[in-house]
Amino acid sequence: MENAHLRMGRIEYRRSTGKTDTRISLYVDRYVGEGDDAHLISLFGGDAEVGAITAAIYEKHTFTVTFMDGSQKVVGFGPDAICYRGSINLQGRKQALRHLIAVSTSLHANGSAGRTFILHLGPNTRELAWATLVSFLGLPADPRWSGPILEAMWTEKKIQRLDGIGCTPAAIQGSRDELLARLGQARSLGLLLFPEKNGPVLWPRYTIEQALKAASLPMSNDA
Repeated sequence: MENAHLRMGRIEYRRSTGKTDTRISLYVDRYVGEGDDAHLISLFGGDAEVGAITAAIYEKHTFTVTFMDGSQKVVGFGPDAICYRGSINLQGRKQALRHLIAVSTSLHANGSAGRTFILHLGPNTRELAWATLVSFLGLPADPRWSGPILEAMWTEKKIQRLDGIGCTPAAIQGSRDELLARLGQARSLGLLLFPEKNGPVLWPRYTIEQALKAASLPMSNDA
């Protein structure tokens, strides 16, 4: 964890109300955004600072997010964002850090509005991303189908890269019915293999350590 702060972004919140000028800056370890729309943020800091950020999110205020390359964007969560707060106890520190995860309404309804958000999408995590998509949409699918389907969706620009800190997020466009039709077409063309025998489809099992390790590997622009 040495120099972990170099792998994080920052969030800054400023507000002036007559006699007071508020400025709060905290570290961000995970962020997913789309233009000026924030979908997910994970941050930590002192109780007062995290409390102020939480209140600002509920009041639909905007923030400045600084990415690891130094670029910045002014973003907001919009209405009805959901915040989850917790504590992080660190050895040698008397007071616990406060941890906040904020989720937009779009992300909270993940997969139900014809759009599925994926936290990590790249060559090293394609099977994990495919499993996530299939799970959210309730599709009858096989792990081996990830390559043909996701590659076709990249070609048709049905997959969109999103802004990220600590992740390589993407949004996959398509409802359950649209994906079922795509699977049927690919099967009719002989692009998808059926299991060799009847029975349940067995998906690979990943430990949390394996999933995090795969997600931390360098990503290319293709899934």
